[in-house]
Amino acid sequence: MSTRPAYPDSSNSSAAAAAAHASAHGGSGLGPGFGSLRAAGAAFGPVRMGASRPSRPAQLDPAVADGLAGGMDPQAISEMSHLSAAALLDRVRHSEDPEVVHRVLTLVETVGVDEIAELWSDAEPDSLPGVLWRLYMLRTWMRANRDSIARLWRLGEPVATTASAIAGVDQAPTEDDIVRLADSILSGAFVGDFAVALERAAAFTDVVALGLRVEARRRVQRATANGGSAPEAEQAARAQAAKLLHTGANLMSTARTFEHGAHLWRRGRLE
Repeated sequence: MSTRPAYPDSSNSSAAAAAAHASAHGGSGLGPGFGSLRAAGAAFGPVRMGASRPSRPAQLDPAVADGLAGGMDPQAISEMSHLSAAALLDRVRHSEDPEVVHRVLTLVETVGVDEIAELWSDAEPDSLPGVLWRLYMLRTWMRANRDSIARLWRLGEPVATTASAIAGVDQAPTEDDIVRLADSILSGAFVGDFAVALERAAAFTDVVALGLRVEARRRVQRATANGGSAPEAEQAARAQAAKLLHTGANLMSTARTFEHGAHLWRRGRLE
């Protein structure tokens, strides 16, 4: 369980403030390069079941770069991660400007995922920066793999259940539905009930993980349907299935992180 860090010295505070302020500045256009994404663990890797829509985040705001330069010690980075996450959340919750919400929603595109990773990717999973990092990576992953994820949802949730209601997903979502959901979950964390946003993220990732398990089983069944006449194909299918199951397990672990974060938030202990 993380605790709120003591306030750092003035130089570190400036860097943290710069990180929070970066969300208010736009970035350049997007280009190719989704492969550069640093996911939260291995949960949000590419889902190779269809075409993706790659994007490379814009360059880091100079103010943030100045704050991160010089090889700061781990304690300073930890302090900056907590302060910047709290400042970012507080900024949006006290603003009625839709443009501010949009800039925060697209922070990965405008600031750059590698730069956000410097502050948040190593934060404890049960901390505010750790949870926000995973929410941002979930959105990026969903948008980049919208077609595959839509299919996985249909496999994991063929009949609408409570997971559909919690996540806010139709029984047979389209690619556009996945994109809208990705934005809705993240924006809900800033302008709605933070715990509910985390529960929606958890329900969604759970169903996608189940879809991966169903797809893995289907691949093995198709490969073994020939009664062992194509051992190489069967071996390849089992290897692919193992990768899908591994990704599914990571997603389920991330879902538990979201659920735990929601519990901590309601108790006033997510810091």
